[in-house]
Amino acid sequence: MNEDDTDWTPVIDLIERVNGDEDLLASVVAGVSSLVREVSVLPPADIAGHTRVLLAAATRAIASRRGPTEAELSFVAELGVTRARQGVPIEAVLSAIHVAERAIWSRAREVAAREGIRAGLLLDARELYDDWAEAVRSRLIKAHREAQAGGRAGPDERDAAILRRLLDGGSAAALAAAEAGLPPNTPLWVLTTRPAGAHEPPRRLTATTRDVPGSRGPGVSALLDGLLVAVAVRAPAADGAAYAVGIAGPAEPENLAAARRLAVSALAAAEATGRTGPVHAADVAVLAAITDRTDLASVLLERHRAAWTGLGASGEPVARAVCAWLEAGRDVTSAAGRLFVHPNTVRNRVQRFTEATGIDPSDTFGAVNAWWLCRTWLAPA
Repeated sequence: MNEDDTDWTPVIDLIERVNGDEDLLASVVAGVSSLVREVSVLPPADIAGHTRVLLAAATRAIASRRGPTEAELSFVAELGVTRARQGVPIEAVLSAIHVAERAIWSRAREVAAREGIRAGLLLDARELYDDWAEAVRSRLIKAHREAQAGGRAGPDERDAAILRRLLDGGSAAALAAAEAGLPPNTPLWVLTTRPAGAHEPPRRLTATTRDVPGSRGPGVSALLDGLLVAVAVRAPAADGAAYAVGIAGPAEPENLAAARRLAVSALAAAEATGRTGPVHAADVAVLAAITDRTDLASVLLERHRAAWTGLGASGEPVARAVCAWLEAGRDVTSAAGRLFVHPNTVRNRVQRFTEATGIDPSDTFGAVNAWWLCRTWLAPA
């Protein structure tokens, strides 16, 4: 082994440890969701899965001092096609990758400085990564554009264009409403849900809202930024759907931009608590506010990183017990039945959570923080 190979070893070890840090990955996913709106609608597990595979491939390439293999580029191409079919613009995909890169290399610099690894070695690794990433970005862009050109992105262009103008709000929204055939001077409702089979080419949507469960009356719908979104003239009815539909309204056309944000937040809140069917933003106001603040969730995770590490293998059972207890109105018996454990087990796990974090879930605001932290702990799984 020559001197260069010997010097390279600590750099590879550093990169592998940074990329294998599950807490860092959760933080990266939270950061991407917070900063890139078009990607925030995707399930965290989707973002985390693709990020993890790209990181592993990059690490192998740096270790071998080479560019991407054809197998790695094939995965990248599939990612480009998937995001195109989900309606996520290529600019948003590239922005998400940039946010992840920045967080990962920032952590690598911190660890390198702490462990005395020469800055020059880390710079060499970053240059290799940049060469690898440039080839990856080129294939990603090519695959995404070909998927769109081939008509596999799905939604009818006219409906999608009208819906985007509607959801931009302002004075232009009234003109878009008229173009969509919506009755004048009528408050509107915004509905949003996830399309079935997000990795399959979505169905060609019509100019009605019948593709959105529970909708009634005329409207317009399309796949936007990975979500099926509709604007309708009537509130949806509770239809027993097996999946969640976020709702906001009624709102005047010029206020539909705000209504869309509320509907997306309602959907996220409903999914976080396992609710199905139509869920209005007003019915999950606190949960919507929590699930919409991925930046604060990241801060909460970082603050209690040591608690999660200290809980070890019991971390997930403890988190599930706290969530079940709070969601059952602090009824130990009900929570125990939901978890198929003895009531004393629930009591002990809640107590262990309090001791590990210093958060008192019996306090009103402590309960909110406890539920939020435990849900965030459980989210990557």
